[in-house]
Amino acid sequence: MLRPSCIAALTLWTGSVLPAQETGTIIKAEVVSTFVWGEDVRSGATSSTLRDPLTGYTIRRLSYGGIEVSARLAYERVSTTETGIFLIHTATIVNSTDAPAIARYGGVCVDGHTVLPPAVPGGKKVSAKELRKNPDIVELGKINCFLSSYVSADHVFSANPVSRVLTIAPGTALTVSSVFRDPRKYQPLRCSTDGCFPTGTIRYYLTVNGQDYVFVWPGSSAINCGK
Repeated sequence: MLRPSCIAALTLWTGSVLPAQETGTIIKAEVVSTFVWGEDVRSGATSSTLRDPLTGYTIRRLSYGGIEVSARLAYERVSTTETGIFLIHTATIVNSTDAPAIARYGGVCVDGHTVLPPAVPGGKKVSAKELRKNPDIVELGKINCFLSSYVSADHVFSANPVSRVLTIAPGTALTVSSVFRDPRKYQPLRCSTDGCFPTGTIRYYLTVNGQDYVFVWPGSSAINCGK
């Protein structure tokens, strides 16, 4: 599996060359552990897109061996008084197999910056003192993308290790979200007559049954679900 860090190049398969005992034929065995959306030839997974019926924006989908992961990227300004944005990735995992599927948090990388899952206090109110002490705390109740239900808050990956492993029963689906502050020190938005969009590239992956599902997004793909 990939480590939760920024990786410049992704290894899609490893091969071992084995001589056949009788014929001397060279046999190459492939072991696939990483699927990258849009790179189907060697991985064996299938990439596709569909339209979000609510916004018309594109949803990316990776399918392999009865597991389907559909993903989208959104963003929201932190506040009117603070610079910076929240980047929000949401993935729906459909398990069409006969066995439970195990999904684990993978990693996020923004223009070469590794981003760790934030502390998410749930319904607990966070004091100003706590926020000053730990500015990485994310309060879902103050983020419009969650308040508007555009992004599901049922399952959210966070700094709590318990949140990072989920089980999807056979024949069911589960949606999990990740929210994090953009780590870049400069203004991460570029604005034009078409609106404002994050700059750079966001790489996100999660692991299902030991295989990594990787989505690489240009910032312009992110949907503004803030106010």
